[in-house]
Amino acid sequence: MISSSAARVGDRFRRHSGLVVLALALGLLGTMYAAFAPVSQADEQKTTASAEDVREGQQLFEGGCITCHGRNAQGVQDRGPSLIGVGAASVEFQVGTGRMPMARNEAQAVRKPALYDDKQTRQLAAYVESIGGGPQLPSGELRSTDKDVIAEGGRLFRLNCSSCHAFGMGGGALSSGKFAPSLQPSTDRDLYAAMLTGPQNMPVFGDNQLTRDEKKAIISYVQAQKGDQDPGGAGIGRTGPVPEGLVVFLVGIVGLLIATLWIAGKS
Repeated sequence: MISSSAARVGDRFRRHSGLVVLALALGLLGTMYAAFAPVSQADEQKTTASAEDVREGQQLFEGGCITCHGRNAQGVQDRGPSLIGVGAASVEFQVGTGRMPMARNEAQAVRKPALYDDKQTRQLAAYVESIGGGPQLPSGELRSTDKDVIAEGGRLFRLNCSSCHAFGMGGGALSSGKFAPSLQPSTDRDLYAAMLTGPQNMPVFGDNQLTRDEKKAIISYVQAQKGDQDPGGAGIGRTGPVPEGLVVFLVGIVGLLIATLWIAGKS
């Protein structure tokens, strides 16, 4: 006959065996996820900035940005927003395209010659990243010359971008005095940073909306359209469809007048 103490031990083991099995299952699941899950955006885009760059960036910030964005980049009411969490990508876009610093508060910051060079811009970005984190631009090539990639980029551009930037990438008007800018002067890094951070009225395209490869495909398409491509039609110096249409119109009108006079003379 089994003693009462042995029975109690057996009952206790049965009560806790379920918890042990659950813990083992959760541990196994976590291990499998870590081994097979795709690399997250933060890990994929992680870059390292030197302490010297951060120090130089802080000096630049205190000399040119602190008035509007505050000593700790927490923003100043009615002057400039907080920069905590905007990340290096946002700084590279805004500063690298000359939109910041703004000359005055208005509906939208416009692109103008940059006040800081590329090195200074990245130092500013490193400083802002160091105090608040946020999205960073990935290293390496952001564009492909593969025709299939460019074609896919065209499909994605028409689906996600053309409603604001137009099919010809010339931009267009939005509400409240804002507008979608032309993409003609944009660099690869400008385009990627804009999709990653969503400046002003532009939505943020995270990896759940557009993957890294899809962003690169869009950049590839946009930059490919800026190349020297034959638009079709008669040459006429390859000046485009407007002068071609004008020539066709004038030639057609002259032809119709000649035909009309000939018919009138016959009658």
